[in-house]
Amino acid sequence: MWNGAAGRILPLVCYDLRFPVWSRNLNDYDLALYVANWPAPRSLHWQALLTARAIENQAYVAGCNRVGSDGNGCHYRGDSRVINPQGEIIATADAHQATRIDAELSMAALREYREKFPAWRDADEFRLW
Repeated sequence: MWNGAAGRILPLVCYDLRFPVWSRNLNDYDLALYVANWPAPRSLHWQALLTARAIENQAYVAGCNRVGSDGNGCHYRGDSRVINPQGEIIATADAHQATRIDAELSMAALREYREKFPAWRDADEFRLW
């Protein structure tokens, strides 16, 4: 977890996206940041899971995925994006383009949404270790 002037950021890596428990939010972060290497054949999984993590955790989600090909013949589309807590894409990169995307995240809007619909409070508390 990184706490800064821009908010509380949870850094995650690639395959972590498939396991919701790693990103379970108990109102302790504002943005989940996934840095990834998802291949093109699973691009729809990448997109759907990023959206699911935003909705279920009531947090912004940013997914940064590589483009191009590797030495093993795997191809990568990119499909980097930023998603708001309601599951709406607020910024996205064109497929197959190495680029930067910018998005404005409103902490006030995030707090208001969480107060109006505090679903995170209904989760069972559990620990992995």
